[in-house]
Amino acid sequence: MTHTLTAESVAYAYESASPVFSQVDAAVRAGEILGIVGPNGSGKSTLLRVMSGLLRPGSGRVTLDGRPLSAFSNVDRARTLAFLPQAVNPAFALSVFEVVCLGRYPHMGAFGALSAHDREVAERCMRHTEIEALETRDFLTLSGGERQRVLLASILAQEPDILLLDEPTAALDIHHQIELFALLARLAEDGYGFAVVTHDLNLAARFCDRLLLLTNWRETPISGTPAEVLTGPRLSEAYAAAIRVDRHPVTDAPLIWAETPAGNGPSAGGDGPPLEGGRS
Repeated sequence: MTHTLTAESVAYAYESASPVFSQVDAAVRAGEILGIVGPNGSGKSTLLRVMSGLLRPGSGRVTLDGRPLSAFSNVDRARTLAFLPQAVNPAFALSVFEVVCLGRYPHMGAFGALSAHDREVAERCMRHTEIEALETRDFLTLSGGERQRVLLASILAQEPDILLLDEPTAALDIHHQIELFALLARLAEDGYGFAVVTHDLNLAARFCDRLLLLTNWRETPISGTPAEVLTGPRLSEAYAAAIRVDRHPVTDAPLIWAETPAGNGPSAGGDGPPLEGGRS
């Protein structure tokens, strides 16, 4: 799997006078996890929808292996590229196994019948996401975290090479947040490419190979490795808050935390890890 999804000087605006972002360059490559981070309203989810082909950019272009994404049929695109939005609400009741099997639609024949291979793929994806025990449950009865893991299994069942995930850990507890990102890292080692929107900067620092930091004040986002992007000054400016960066004592990845505003708590005044590159 050597596919590359590329955004070249992409811009998008819901209203012509108010661009969500402009001049965005990004690439999702096989074997890597690209983290898309930034404050609320900076356009992270919108960018992911543009890169998935669900929204057409106002300018610039999105290509898959150098070919415009718009030139692919829906089925051909789905065999290579999968998109998981923040929330999916089926209009009718389905079992967990049926939801996962929906991911096989790009590979089914004219009559839409599941083959033995389709079932094997669905079962493997349920094992990967630890939802085998939920197989016969009604999807609508699940918790938010359980639903998210089922939906991830469903897009994995597409067997795409590139996956775009919009806040996949938002409804998960801390154990399953780590497990999900660890799963993405293992899949990336197998050649999959990921773009992941996340608000959790520490998960991004630990598991992402590259980051794209969108802000509400820069036309061009900041990109690079987690160590290059996640610095105290850059994050403080992007989030308009006092952000500190240290090093994780075990992983050595950037460790990010926000100071409590003065007068709002016992930690006000600078208690905590030292500011990046110096003392608190």
